[in-house]
Amino acid sequence: LNLARLCVSLVSLYELYVFVHSICLLLESEKIVCVCVCVCVVCLPQYKGMANLHIFEDWCGTSISQLQKNLHYPLYPHTRTTVKKLAVSPGWTNYGFRIFGYIHPYTDGDFLFAVASDDNSEFWLSEDENPDNLKLRAYVGKTGREWTAPGEYGKYASQISDLIPLQKNNKYFFELIHKQNDQGTDHVEVAWQLKQIGSGFSIIDSKFISLYTNESSLKTVDVNHIPQTFASHVTPPQRSSETPPHGVDMLRADPRDSFHQVPLLDRARLQGVLPDCIYNPSYIIKGYPLIRYQGLQFVHLTYVYPNDYTRLTHMESDNKCFYRGNPYYLERFQQMDQDNQPKEIQKPPEEPQNHPEEPQQQPRKKKKRRRPEQIQQDQHYLQNPPSEVKNYDQGKEKDSQNNVMENIPDQQNPGPAQREDHLRSHKDVAHHLQITQHPHQNSLYNETNERKALVIAAPSNKEYNNRWGHVNDSRKEKEIQDNAIHIEEAEDGRDEEDSWVNQGFSEEEDYDLLNRAVFDVEVKWSQTFQAKPLDLHALRSDWIDLKCNVSGNLLLEESEALSVVEAFMKKLNRKFPRQFSLERIVNIEKKPDYNRGSRYLLELDLQEASGRHLRLVQYIYVKRTEDRGFHKKQKAQDAELKLCNPYSFYWNPTATVHFIVPVKNQAHWVQQFISDMEEMYRTTGDQNFNVIITDYESTDMNIEQALQNSYLPRYQYLKLSGNFERSAGLQAGIDLISDDHSIVFLCDLHINFPPGFIDTVRKHCVERHMAFAPIVMRLNCGATPLEPDGYWEVNGFGLLGIYKSDLDSIGGMNTKEFTDRWGGEDWELLDRILQGGLEVERLYLRNFFHHFHSKRGMWNRQMLRNT
Repeated sequence: LNLARLCVSLVSLYELYVFVHSICLLLESEKIVCVCVCVCVVCLPQYKGMANLHIFEDWCGTSISQLQKNLHYPLYPHTRTTVKKLAVSPGWTNYGFRIFGYIHPYTDGDFLFAVASDDNSEFWLSEDENPDNLKLRAYVGKTGREWTAPGEYGKYASQISDLIPLQKNNKYFFELIHKQNDQGTDHVEVAWQLKQIGSGFSIIDSKFISLYTNESSLKTVDVNHIPQTFASHVTPPQRSSETPPHGVDMLRADPRDSFHQVPLLDRARLQGVLPDCIYNPSYIIKGYPLIRYQGLQFVHLTYVYPNDYTRLTHMESDNKCFYRGNPYYLERFQQMDQDNQPKEIQKPPEEPQNHPEEPQQQPRKKKKRRRPEQIQQDQHYLQNPPSEVKNYDQGKEKDSQNNVMENIPDQQNPGPAQREDHLRSHKDVAHHLQITQHPHQNSLYNETNERKALVIAAPSNKEYNNRWGHVNDSRKEKEIQDNAIHIEEAEDGRDEEDSWVNQGFSEEEDYDLLNRAVFDVEVKWSQTFQAKPLDLHALRSDWIDLKCNVSGNLLLEESEALSVVEAFMKKLNRKFPRQFSLERIVNIEKKPDYNRGSRYLLELDLQEASGRHLRLVQYIYVKRTEDRGFHKKQKAQDAELKLCNPYSFYWNPTATVHFIVPVKNQAHWVQQFISDMEEMYRTTGDQNFNVIITDYESTDMNIEQALQNSYLPRYQYLKLSGNFERSAGLQAGIDLISDDHSIVFLCDLHINFPPGFIDTVRKHCVERHMAFAPIVMRLNCGATPLEPDGYWEVNGFGLLGIYKSDLDSIGGMNTKEFTDRWGGEDWELLDRILQGGLEVERLYLRNFFHHFHSKRGMWNRQMLRNT
């Protein structure tokens, strides 16, 4: 009884659940005594009136499926906080969030739930307090095109749930997921309604919600408490089938991706196959004085065979780089057949002059043609790019489309003369009538006071369906030899309501036009043309074009690649008769030196006589002779290639690679980086790598503990103090390395590594000769490695592999100038690497991505409070 009184006294302060149990005991006297036990379950006040809110920032897209593609969703949000009611509008862009907790009905009965949002949202509700019993009850859209106004619950049939029976003494787990892009008014709200006469929808406020768990004392990496449900973590099968494949050629399977798993042919067995030769390329600039950041001009690209499809063809709508849709440019590759062209252009019949008072208009002067020497200068510019290198960011990529040839006017069709007439309907609605005419040899036909016949060009579907009723000629001016009329709707004299109603021609326009002679332009459907094979890479060079960030690796000609491999296999079989046979050419990379010769990296799949497959990876050198060179086409009757081993230029397949990453308060990215390194270790079994993390007093996770709990074969942790400094953090990690003959890889947190990346770094780092700066693909906002929309970071050298002995010889990182900032330290380091006599290998890597990430809260950035 006292316990029951205590429970009653707590009702006004806490949420109360009362359970009454009866316990019956059989005494020795054979009497049965029953005892009633009252149990109170109290919900503490800090759990009531709030729900858990997890925010994922800087992620584009409008649908829930796009939010689920986020690398950190749902366990590692950028922010964990709480919300006091199920109606949220933060006034922000490009984010998604997840609200979860418990709903407490205020009475027994059947409830309807409704959701409204901009953009998509989903409301899930369990049959009880168990998250595993969640069901999707209401949602706004699936495709990302759906949205509603605040409080608009009846726009879509999916917004309102079926009747759901609820009980007052129970709590029900719920989950609300919302995705917002960069447009519209961001909001999401959930309302409920009891099935009874006179009741309406009302937003669920703080009196009826509670937390799933209190996260105030937990760190970012503490994720075991987060519910992983069908709503947020496990994607239902029907959703995955709705997502079509991205269709990027780079995602296709390639032998390069798994070639690292084939056993390597020992370099000692290849001794004596080729003679040694001195390797001293002409592009080495050791001791050459450079101004700041001038080293970018002395880095050249690499030719590869076979095609690795690193050209981002799906992104060329944003940056076409080397070719345009300009008619003048296309004439270089496309020539119309003359047989199909009409010999004489038919002229529309003349009409009698009904308006002799019509004012005459002077014909427009012809544009001044460019002189031949100017055109030659433009062509010379295209073939010989300037030596100045400018820094172009992504926002300026469209400037690269302004090709010089686009500014060259059509030599056959100078600028047309134009005149304007104004027509008025009986409602005095002004319409702009623009008549375009081309000069003809017939002077009588060109008289301006002559009444012209009208030629109407058929509009496209897009133009015809335009609500303003434009009629535009979609053909080029030089393709139309007749007069064309363009009717546009004038903004003055027409109210907004008429603008929405009017579609296509108005009745006044139809009446006015049908009382004249109207002609349609004839379409030459049977027009044929001739085209020569176009090789985009023939227009390129190994000069780095910082404006072109979608082109990918240069392609090596097949004839050249096969001739080099054939010459090498002859040497190999001469040394080991009938021991090896060539199964496949996996990869060939060429670094041209047109003054002295070319260096090749051969990666061949060989089969021994025993049937075992071996991986041959070796650098060879082909000296340039007076009468031949691979920058020119080879002839079949040429003499046998003279191959040799570049002296002391070989890679070490067992060198340890140290990945150095400085961090500060980036727990979700640090955890992802450690997981990626673990996956690389599990995939390759390669133990010769080391992870070094220098930590500037991170407070959101215990990084050292996370490394200890990982499956990494080797790691080192160093705690630093003060503000974040990338150069100082990298140098602190470099100083931890004791082996001077190991490779340092200056790394970043936000990288997706291909499986064989460690071996790739080893192959392209040669001590005392070469460093490696792979080109990473930056993913756009909302893009993923499986849907890689983005661009190549052609002007970034922050990801760099180099032997520690070489890095020490040039002075290491510049920790004096780059203290309170970062950006530019990679270019400054590049200058010193080149001046130290090293070459820098530059290669576009398949499946090597830089994740898009938020910069909010990074490093030394401070939060500006919204007052």
